[in-house]
Amino acid sequence: MRNLIIILLFLFVSSSISASFIYVPMNDDNQTNHLKAYGIVYYSLEVGLKAKWLLNYDGGAFLIENNKVIENECNIRGVSYQVISDAKAQLILEDISSPSKNQEAVSLEKAPKIAVYSPKDKMPWDDAVTMVLTYAEIPFDVVYDEEVLNDKLILYEWLHLHHEDFTGQYGRFYGAFRTTPWYVNGKLRAEKSAKKLGFNKVSKLKLAVSKKIRNFVIGGGFMFAMCSATDSFDIAISADDVDIAESMFDGDPSESDYQSKINFNKTFAFKDFNLIRNPTTYEFSSIDMTTKRFIPKTSDYFSLIEFSAKWDQVPTMLTQNHTQLVKGFMGQTTSFDRSTIKSNILVLGENRTNREAKYIHGTRGKGMFTFYGGHDPEDYTHRVGDPKTELELHKTSPGYRLILNNVLFPAAKKKKEKT
Repeated sequence: MRNLIIILLFLFVSSSISASFIYVPMNDDNQTNHLKAYGIVYYSLEVGLKAKWLLNYDGGAFLIENNKVIENECNIRGVSYQVISDAKAQLILEDISSPSKNQEAVSLEKAPKIAVYSPKDKMPWDDAVTMVLTYAEIPFDVVYDEEVLNDKLILYEWLHLHHEDFTGQYGRFYGAFRTTPWYVNGKLRAEKSAKKLGFNKVSKLKLAVSKKIRNFVIGGGFMFAMCSATDSFDIAISADDVDIAESMFDGDPSESDYQSKINFNKTFAFKDFNLIRNPTTYEFSSIDMTTKRFIPKTSDYFSLIEFSAKWDQVPTMLTQNHTQLVKGFMGQTTSFDRSTIKSNILVLGENRTNREAKYIHGTRGKGMFTFYGGHDPEDYTHRVGDPKTELELHKTSPGYRLILNNVLFPAAKKKKEKT
């Protein structure tokens, strides 16, 4: 039904385009709903309209071919916009093209097909990306272990990793929650699923899934991960065929010298980290800064790095915002120790005082990945059982904008990056 609607809209749009544009501003004082604005752009691409992303211009504004369908959607969704003439649009583009301006207009070509790797029984508020995609009205499919192992990722351009533990240690919740029904039942479900899929351990299942996701990126896919899915993914692929899980997780002891067998050449982003051996500790490794940071909530911010819009378009797209200073937020993996980040990884956002990276990006093979520390940009210390975040109360959230930058940037026609 959705495809039929898009086809009908495309036919209508094709016959109603005029020589004018819809201008969607994205600054802090002229946009009432930054998050839904991304949904408008995605929808425009879905129905076959051309759009441009105006990097570093008016907060990262958008320029879309005008028609009544998009105007109506802007009004319905509460997104601020202006209808401007072709002549005014050209003046904006000429201004942006000036060599003296750190700005660029990037053409957006095709809405990427999106998958979210998540257990099917998870609630939408368990994951910030699922919440913001739903709120912005950007369609996505939920996939999990069976779909990944059956090579369903080939159907998608963009993959988000839910707050997963790819090491098979059940999120390291054992110390605090091992007797709670949700932990016990979740462990039983995971073991049953692993057996069904042909694995005698959950850790082996998750390793196989991690390798499939790795291959998805190497083959040209875009991967985004938050919180524990960032470091646990790298740990899993670095410990290929090394038993790092204790008996309460997989039924047998870990290898006594497993730290020496970690292969940092296999990781995407991290190096030289030490694994936490104590199974009751709510932590995977020395990558995470959660227990090493002493920053009051009132002064917990991270700064976005400025890149050259004309030469480094990908990191510039990923850091578009209406502020350079973004509120920090906690998670099982809150942020990344700078000493554990590989030299070829771009730091997009950081707390310089504490020498921690919050938001990083890299390439692997033909694909790209972004890791974003923390659980929920508008819930500072999200805990098990906390109520969900109501995004209608945070529709201009800079922290959530960073997620949506990642959703949209695969649609861009990219110039070759400077080496």
